[in-house]
Amino acid sequence: MNNTLQLKKVCRHYLQGGQKLEVLKGVDLTISPHEVVALIGPSGSGKTTLLQIAGLLDQPNSGEVILDGQKCQKADDDSRTALRRNYLGFVYQYHNLLPDFDALENVVLPQLIANVSEKVAREKAGWLLERLGLSQRMYHRPAELSGGEQQRVAIARALANTPKLLLADEPTGNLDPHTADNVFISLMEIVKETGLSALIATHNLELAGKMDRQVQLKDGILLDLRPSKRIEDNRNFY
Repeated sequence: MNNTLQLKKVCRHYLQGGQKLEVLKGVDLTISPHEVVALIGPSGSGKTTLLQIAGLLDQPNSGEVILDGQKCQKADDDSRTALRRNYLGFVYQYHNLLPDFDALENVVLPQLIANVSEKVAREKAGWLLERLGLSQRMYHRPAELSGGEQQRVAIARALANTPKLLLADEPTGNLDPHTADNVFISLMEIVKETGLSALIATHNLELAGKMDRQVQLKDGILLDLRPSKRIEDNRNFY
């Protein structure tokens, strides 16, 4: 069985004012099927850059990105788009729901784009929203939903096309602690239930400690934190 995601010696730098800013310095990361990995690190450490590269939204300057055994460096735009649509799911800190569509329609739409029939798409969307505790809210538009409810819709949308890998960038970062805990519990339950893999960037060390494994970005280097107790030892790092 192929690993869900492999990053090999991934480097990414940007030019700022004529200076080279190195964000990722030879990052290696492997995520196995059904594994949920927490990505931690201070603001500006490169977590979003790493997620964008893993999600084929950005290209590394060097190194390899391998999804389900498929090397992606030489993939053309159409192939990368197809991989993002069929293999990956994305959850962002800001939910970016379509304001003129209700919750159900927001989850149906990506399935229609993937050529799923409307009947099947609506059934899948309804199941996901019900599983995430939104059975009574699925016909409400985003403006009628709380922040936590909107983020649950965003999670359902990310899972609509049955991805193998979920990439989440601070998915509870804009929520109060109680709501963040509830959203995270819902996310973890459905991730485990559907059997997909996930890479979740978070500042919340308590939530990170509940995942299968934790990795930390520091000075462009990715550190594998084992055992999870080391998370607590790094609290003064934030």
